[in-house]
Order: sequence, then C-alpha cells, then structure tokens
Amino acid sequence: MDGREPGLDLHLDVTQGSGVGRALEEALRAAVRSGRLAPGTRLPGSRTLASDLGVARGTVVQVYAQLTAEGWLSGTPGSGTRVAGVGAVEARPDAQPPARRPGAHLDLRPGRPDLSSFPRTAWASAVRRALASAAPAAWDYAEPAGLPVLRAAIAGYTARTRGVRADPGAVVVTAGFAHALAVLGRALRSVGVRCAATEDPGLPRHRALLRATGLGVVPVRVDGDGADPADMPDRAGAVLLTPAHQYPCGVVLAPSRRAAFAAWARHRDGFVIEDDYDGEFRYDRQPVGAMQALAPDRVVFAGSASKSLAPGMRLGWLVVPPALLAPVLAAMEDLGAAVPAVDQLAFADLLERGDYDRHVRRARLVYRRRRAELAARLARPLDGVAAGLHALLPAGSAGEERALVETGLYAGLRLHGLHADGYWHEASPERRAALVIGFATPPPHAWHAALEALAGLVDAVAGQTENPDRHDG
Repeated sequence: MDGREPGLDLHLDVTQGSGVGRALEEALRAAVRSGRLAPGTRLPGSRTLASDLGVARGTVVQVYAQLTAEGWLSGTPGSGTRVAGVGAVEARPDAQPPARRPGAHLDLRPGRPDLSSFPRTAWASAVRRALASAAPAAWDYAEPAGLPVLRAAIAGYTARTRGVRADPGAVVVTAGFAHALAVLGRALRSVGVRCAATEDPGLPRHRALLRATGLGVVPVRVDGDGADPADMPDRAGAVLLTPAHQYPCGVVLAPSRRAAFAAWARHRDGFVIEDDYDGEFRYDRQPVGAMQALAPDRVVFAGSASKSLAPGMRLGWLVVPPALLAPVLAAMEDLGAAVPAVDQLAFADLLERGDYDRHVRRARLVYRRRRAELAARLARPLDGVAAGLHALLPAGSAGEERALVETGLYAGLRLHGLHADGYWHEASPERRAALVIGFATPPPHAWHAALEALAGLVDAVAGQTENPDRHDG
C-alpha cells in the first residue's frame, strides 16, 4: 500500500472476508505489540486505510474506536489517530518490562463511579438556579454545619431512602467522607476515645486518617455475616463499619450483629461510625436500611456523593448523635474546610427537585447490568451480594492475586487486590486473596474492552498457577 500520508508506509496482513474487522484489529495490535509501530506513530485516516485495504470505511472506524478503548491507540481531534505506546512489546531474553503509562490503562480499580455519567446538564441547571435565587447571606461565611437548606434536604433524603432518623439540626455537611472521618477522629478524641476499631479487611486509607488524629486503630474480624462484635477489643471506644455492603468483601452485616454493635455502643458509652458509602446501589432486592435507626444516640451516619455523582465533588454529610454534635462542630471549625456555598445550594436543588434520585436510578440500572455481565463473562463465583460498584473475585493465593495485579498493569489493566493494596491490617499468606474489581469505573466505550482484558488475564494467570511446571516444547 502507498500510505497516502507523508512518511507513512504500513504493511498489514489482513485476510478478506466476514472477519476482516477482527483481522485488522489483530494485525494492528501485533504491529504495536512487536514495536513495529512505535509510540506516537500517526496512522492513516480511516478513509485512506479503508481504500488501501479495500474494506468499508465503517470497518476501519470501528477498529480504531475499539483499539482506542483498549489503550493501543489514541485519538485527538485535529491530529488524527496515533499509536498510544502502551502495547506489551514481545519479550526478548534481555528485555526490560515496558514502561508504565498510567493515563492509558483500562481502569477497573474500585471506589469510583463512571465519571462520564456525571449529570452535567442537571448540575449546570442547578448551579444557575442557585446563583439566580440565593439570598446575599448565602455567600457569607457559613456556619460549620453547612447551609440550612442543604441540611434540611439531606435530612429528608436520608430519612426517605435509607431510613435514617435525622433532624436537620443533626446534619453536618462535609467535604467528602475522608474529611468527615478526620473530623470524627478529632471529635472522638475530645470526648475521651483513644482507640477505634476498623473492619479487617478494610480500606487502609481510613486507618491512616484515624491514626493521623491520634487514635489507635485495631482490627475487628469480618466473615460472611460482616464484622463480628465478639471480636471487638476492650480498649476500642468507637468502631467504623460498612453495614449495608462491607468494603471490600461485599457482605451485609447480619441483623443480630447490628443489634449487638448497638448494644455494645450503649454499654461501652462508645460510638459506631456507619459508612454508608454505596447504600443506594442494591440490585437483587431493596437496600437494607441504615443501622443508625437502631441507636441514633450512638451511631454516626455518614454518606457522600462520591459514588453516586463523582469523588471530585468532595461533598458528604454526617448525621451526628447529640452527645457528639458539639465536638464535631468544634472540629469542623478547627479544620476550616468547607464545601463551597454554590455547590451546597446546587446539591440541595438536585435533591429537592428529584434530579438526584433520577440520576441514581439510571446509574443503578447500568451498574446492575455490568455486574451481571462481569459474573457471566468470568464464569466464576463472585463473593458478596449483588450491590455497589465493586465485586470480589477470589484468587487461589496471595501470590496469584499479586500476579494478576502486576501482570494486569503491564497488560494495560489497573486492578486492586486484598493483599496487593493493603486491605488486611496485617498481611499474611494464609489470609484470603481476591481481586477487588471496580466494574463501575470504566466509561461505557471502554467497559467491554476492560471486561475482555480481565477475562483473558484471569484465564492466563490461573492457567500458569495451575500448571507452574509446564514448559512449551
């Protein structure tokens, strides 16, 4: 072929027929993987390549789109389609691993929604209404708990959707859950708490935030019924739980254990922090209500818009028991962080008009379908209930889990593992191993590519693990 573009001459072995699109995909992948097409190489336009190969232009457009979604190619308006440079070059005995290029990976890390689904139009309309209708006082220094209009809207929303016993006066608006946890750690220390228990396994970031406030952190064991209150250390004066959908194991805290934790808090004069991080997303039944209703005098209910809208919103809330409200407000003043007034007003508008509910319902349908597709494609059991934005895929060992995470990274796939990402309080080879798969994270155009890449990776690594001594002849 003559290329028809300055300085470009490609040789692609593409067999004509019904599978020409697939053949073109494989030929381009092979050219990138082998290094024959170097990073930054500009490819022919779709019309030119289609003419050269004698195929329909639509076939080339689809192939370029698929390889762009997988991370092999990149497309920028006005500069054409280029090789992204993330292909795994065929190994030579003396070859070094290819450089990691984080921006081009398919992303299945947990803890994120599909950011492309952010309701831009509804949010922009809410901001315009807020700017047009807010009283001048809304732009003054706000009280530490947040604007009254948002506190009232959150109280109504959490009562209606999560069964929380909430009065607007008990609601505190925070800059996301991390900020809320930092505030709560300071507040707990001010009332005499010196040690907090967190679930094991659990998010290491939460342990670090609590330690940064001066609290000791101890583990509480998680099994198929959630965190076990019988495992609560004597010195703990607070416990951080994810009752509706334990993170990361995905189990629901059993009713008897909910009651036992509430009883422990009353007997111990302690506090339960209920992290309801994805309580709106249950797919096989109605979501389990918040445990805060069992003991509103001892349970702090925490929610945020990070999983429903986007973590970059930095918008969360606490429903605080009376005994802890003054210390929480004092900690809010000390730390000084606050959600901007326009964001508070706009979010209140979304809640009051029902736009937030409509967005959550749409997202719920998408994520329910993705989880079902994940289970079907992997043909392996996923641990935990059908809920949330992540699923747990068991691995045979800590070594296999690490191999999946590390091999996936070099294949262009970002993953988390219980061992690889520090979910266990104390790592040990005997502890269960699993991938924590964020099936909500990829944008729609990349979802199926990420799913196929994951399935291929799991099959390949599992095969190597099952046959460690196998050698090709």
